Amino acid sequence: MNFVVPDFYPAAAEIFVAVMALVIMLASTFARGIARGLAYHLTQFTLIAAALITIFTMEGEVVYTFSNLFISDLLGDFLKLMIYFSTAIALLYGRGYLADRKIDKPEYYLLALLMTLGMMVMVTANHMLPMYIGLEMMSLALYTMVAFDRDSSRSTEAAMKYFVLGALASGLLLYGMSMVYGATGTLEFSGIAQAIYSQSANQTVLMFGLVFLVAGICFKLGVVPFHMWVPDVYQGAPTAVTLVIATAPKLAAFAMAVRLLIWALFDLAEEWQVMLMLVAGASIVLGNLAAIAQQNIKRMLAYSGISHMGFMLLGLLAGVVEGDRHFALNAYSSAMFYAVSYVIMSLASFGMLILLSRAGFEAENIDDFKGLNKRSSWYALMMLFVMFSMAGVPFFIGFFAKLSVLQAVVAAGYLWLAVLAVVMSVIGAFYYLRVVKVMYFDEPVDAAPIRAPAEVRVMLSANGLAIAALGLAPQMLMSLCAYALLGSL
Repeated sequence: MNFVVPDFYPAAAEIFVAVMALVIMLASTFARGIARGLAYHLTQFTLIAAALITIFTMEGEVVYTFSNLFISDLLGDFLKLMIYFSTAIALLYGRGYLADRKIDKPEYYLLALLMTLGMMVMVTANHMLPMYIGLEMMSLALYTMVAFDRDSSRSTEAAMKYFVLGALASGLLLYGMSMVYGATGTLEFSGIAQAIYSQSANQTVLMFGLVFLVAGICFKLGVVPFHMWVPDVYQGAPTAVTLVIATAPKLAAFAMAVRLLIWALFDLAEEWQVMLMLVAGASIVLGNLAAIAQQNIKRMLAYSGISHMGFMLLGLLAGVVEGDRHFALNAYSSAMFYAVSYVIMSLASFGMLILLSRAGFEAENIDDFKGLNKRSSWYALMMLFVMFSMAGVPFFIGFFAKLSVLQAVVAAGYLWLAVLAVVMSVIGAFYYLRVVKVMYFDEPVDAAPIRAPAEVRVMLSANGLAIAALGLAPQMLMSLCAYALLGSL
């Protein structure tokens, strides 16, 4: 049963995060000495408290609020919890890195909260305007975080590229939204779906709007042909910021794709399915082939991420089967499971880069992992788990993420697409296994001891073990994804 809630109860977590962001902003302005020591702890407290608020305010049903601008459902709640989790872990991993480079400032954590608030708005939006506002709030915070190391010309260049291309993509997305509004007369997702279903929308204008919307979604996911910013920004940004970009925003972009394409524009599925098919196939091919040539591991992981997002899109396009709701649920939940799995793997991979970095030294080349087994056999094992999982080696979480998506693609009748994905995954395994090879079979070039705070070492170990454990028992996370989607359809 769907019902309208006139109060702020479903948006309590968003309001709390906004208030805490304001507190940090005022503290950093008027009590900077206090803010410098407390900003990190306040941010972590905010994320934990927001998670508890989200859990305790779960309705279990679809709830509309703020005049139907926002929706509270299990999909949004689950993705918000994953966003809190991934952001908190990313900030934990990155704190020492930022301190070594003297950029551990209160404004960084303020931007992290504003980014989180933007993502929360994105995953709960039921209207194109709050969707766009949330997207811009997230994006503007990320642009600033990339340029946060003001003494680094490389970071400044990456931020400029990200900002210019991001502004172009936002313009495309907004133009698409305006055309959809012109064709349907509404910006509310359910209203758009109703107008398309009743065939009262202008089909020509609607098709143009759809193309621009898909272009905007593809940019935020970082897939071909809107992937140009990904390797440059990943390499140029401080590694702690690259970790943030590679994790939680992918979940928000997935939510945007689901809300726009499936909730609002499902009756145009035959059109956007073909677009996603081309985009996903090209992303898997280009991402894996380009990654082979990389010596910089941040660029390698950037191209790897392009390929992984292509896999995630396969799950979305495979759900378009007329009249089969159960099959659609399996396909969409496989895409969601893939997105969550990728975030868990990215946290560990970039966390390892941060672990090996120190003041005056950036561990960002594959050669920096040479002989890691001799320096620390435990962290070499954790990195092996990450690389094997990303390559899709059984039995890690990445293997089951790929398997679930490929099963959905084959069941949808796109055997050729599944074969292409498998072949490119086999080719792509080379660059993951190359990292394992240098860790275990090459002599170390850096004999410096690996130092990190105890909480980082414990969390990074737990992160690596979770990749292995979820590979042995993936059904729990798969079921959570399916349950979240089922409660939102």
